[in-house]
Amino acid sequence: MNEWERNRRMAEEYRKSHPPGTRIVLLGTTETLQPVPIGMRGTVDFIDDQSQIHMKWDNGRTLAVIPGEDSFRKLTSEEVAEERSEEQAEEENEDMDEGSVPIMGM
Repeated sequence: MNEWERNRRMAEEYRKSHPPGTRIVLLGTTETLQPVPIGMRGTVDFIDDQSQIHMKWDNGRTLAVIPGEDSFRKLTSEEVAEERSEEQAEEENEDMDEGSVPIMGM
């Protein structure tokens, strides 16, 4: 099998196992110029034909991870559920902060 075919097959496997919306956490990177911090979480945007996983990181960055060079893992369903409950709690607190002050009339 040639290199192109190997990359195509790898990309298809990653597309199946890491579809858009999958949450991952970065464990290590070979990027030295402007790396995403270790421990940063992000969401898979898409996977290109070279198997690079293009990310939308929680800090606003969009740097791809490269399987075999960078170290990462998918978040467990429990970790994703925990993130969602934390986001909901933050939204509820923001809603209360904006309009929860009672108005006193005379």
